[in-house]
Amino acid sequence: MEQDVRIVKPGNNGRLLGEKGESLVPPADWSFLPAGDAGITRKVTSLKKFWRVEIKKGRRTISLGIWAPSATILQAQEEVLLVRLTDEYKKKRVTDLNRREKKQEQYETEFCGAVEAYLNFSDNYKDIEKKLARAVTVHAIPVGSGTVARTQMIPIEERAAHAIIAWMRHQTTVYDHLKIARIKGERRAVRRELAQQSVTLLANYREGKIIPADCPLQKALNKF
Repeated sequence: MEQDVRIVKPGNNGRLLGEKGESLVPPADWSFLPAGDAGITRKVTSLKKFWRVEIKKGRRTISLGIWAPSATILQAQEEVLLVRLTDEYKKKRVTDLNRREKKQEQYETEFCGAVEAYLNFSDNYKDIEKKLARAVTVHAIPVGSGTVARTQMIPIEERAAHAIIAWMRHQTTVYDHLKIARIKGERRAVRRELAQQSVTLLANYREGKIIPADCPLQKALNKF
């Protein structure tokens, strides 16, 4: 089979854009396979005749799916279905799911502990520390969330610190309602300023200072 592998992105009027910005139209006997089923996608892409549709979302590159010969997609779907109907596959699937759930639970405990260690509130605010650590953990660690907590590129202590600041940016500041000018570096500057506000707020809890009744952190936690 002739190889034809391309990375494209969505264009206008159902067309696609190639790597050089050229307008492309998939062959008439091709179909689109949405992303979501890795088993079928792997079978199709193993034949080296497909166009992968990707978009940029922030710093992430996300695959929307692939265009490939309709016959190839149909054959891959049938073959994968036959395998998934076997008892052997079903047993393996249960074992894999149990292993993943156990691994996720272990990471949840480990990450929550790292968040608490970073917060390190004074004794009279330990209840708030635990509540905040739980809220951050629930938000940050779901598989596929794309948050910094899921990366393996930095130590877990740094992941915890970044996750706390990110949670506080959205829950205790006006960040989500700001109209930020479309100027290079402006959004990053705003984030730095708000992060410093969060760091100062957390320091008050670490030092055991008297916290005002209208503290944005406690207001945010009362929603959970």
